[in-house]
Amino acid sequence: MIKRQYIITGIGILVGFVLGYAYYHFIGCATGSCAITSKPFNSTLYGGMLGGLLFNMFVISKTEENRED
Repeated sequence: MIKRQYIITGIGILVGFVLGYAYYHFIGCATGSCAITSKPFNSTLYGGMLGGLLFNMFVISKTEENRED
């Protein structure tokens, strides 16, 4: 069975992919000199990484669960 923490992080990565590509598509970089937003691949990967990290902050680990009891 897939653990809940992996599901939450995976959802964050997918949301980040979508938002990263949307940022490239709607805002992007007109000159092409921007390292992250000049290519859709870079922007999508960067968004996925940030989304995964952001959603991973909301995962409760076993040690935190034990401290609350």
